[in-house]
Amino acid sequence: MSVDSQSSSSRRRAIAQAFRLTGWISFWIQLVLGVVSAIIVLLFAVFSQRPGSPSNNPGNGLGVFLAVCGLVTLGGGIYLAFRYTRIGRQLLSSNPSNHPGKLETVQILRLGLMVNLIGMLLTLLGAQAIVGTLVARSISPQAITTQLFDPNRIISGLDMLVVQANTNTVSAHFAGLVGSIWLLNRVTR
Repeated sequence: MSVDSQSSSSRRRAIAQAFRLTGWISFWIQLVLGVVSAIIVLLFAVFSQRPGSPSNNPGNGLGVFLAVCGLVTLGGGIYLAFRYTRIGRQLLSSNPSNHPGKLETVQILRLGLMVNLIGMLLTLLGAQAIVGTLVARSISPQAITTQLFDPNRIISGLDMLVVQANTNTVSAHFAGLVGSIWLLNRVTR
């Protein structure tokens, strides 16, 4: 075995380990944050439909739709993070025909970047809409009537949980971006 083939083999092994480790870390971070966000959004959807809930609920609009789109996109990011672990396994294979090509690997990493960037954009737009609705509710002028207390102006804990769910989803997409960028850097060196 020549020095060049040993160097190539050790480089491939290092890249394979990076793919496996980064893939698993990215997978678990995205999965945990995504599941927590999905549970919060589902709880919010259930409780916001109860009779007597405020009509200007942030869950009734575009904000939650975009947040759900961000969660769906996160599902693609989670799949791609898992795919990175499979690429690492293929690179460790003793059979060279199982090794994915550099071009194929770079394309998968670029797809991971695009999925997480689109998901982050959707989630951020959803967060802007939700927070805008909550701000409008909190600062809306209250009509002078005999009723001094307007329950529609109250921002509930559940409203804040939706904001937290969006923050979790953005964080999950960020973790996917960091993992993909780091792996892309390792492959293209």
